[in-house]
Amino acid sequence: MDLGLEDRVYIVTGATRGLGYASARELAAEGAKLVVTGRDQERATAAAASLGPHAVGVAADNSDPGAAARLVATALERFGRLDGVLISVGGPAPGAAADNTDEQWSAAFESVFLGAVRLARAVAAELGEGGVIGFVLSGSVHEPIPGLTISNGLRPGLAGFAKSLSVDLGPRGIRVIGLLPSRIDTDRVQELDGLSGDAAAARAANESRIPLRRYGTAEEFGRTAAFFLSPAASYLTGVMLPVDGGARHGF
Repeated sequence: MDLGLEDRVYIVTGATRGLGYASARELAAEGAKLVVTGRDQERATAAAASLGPHAVGVAADNSDPGAAARLVATALERFGRLDGVLISVGGPAPGAAADNTDEQWSAAFESVFLGAVRLARAVAAELGEGGVIGFVLSGSVHEPIPGLTISNGLRPGLAGFAKSLSVDLGPRGIRVIGLLPSRIDTDRVQELDGLSGDAAAARAANESRIPLRRYGTAEEFGRTAAFFLSPAASYLTGVMLPVDGGARHGF
């Protein structure tokens, strides 16, 4: 299948590693041009270089109020157009409800929630028909994850924003989608498994509850993201798709 990504231009945040990088890699492999971000310029530049000549790396923190406008301007100046964005940001601090501090909540709100809202609004203002805004969310949108209270609080709210945005932008032919990863084998998930004190046992227990009986790979997530961001998925909007090997048992 031709996804129709050749020469289309996307911003991908949090793209120096993990799910953001895997998504950027698949988009680049299909011919897309990319602005990729990370908090560190050296790592952002290295990530862009690994994606090929049609990628540029920009140091940007999603919590920075000026980042959104700067990223949109970079895409337009470098490539002359903008077709979409995939908003990915590192997960907030783990912890139980009684443990997380006000400072952790505030920092997570600025980066995970408000930063994503700002970037979505800025990109939406530049998109034409066929544009797309994608959010990397979490399985916690549908079911709280033990030990991730902040994520449990913020991700469902961001999914609600994305759903509202899909209604607002639909008449302009702009799509909005959410991807809900669960146990994807990234550094973040390995870190969370390690919090139990026995990472191997935690992984085995988690895999036993997944119908496919394994963790997903970043490449599998990236291919899903590339499809959903592509013109091949042109009639999909407002969708919150679990990428979880069947871990969510509800319809």
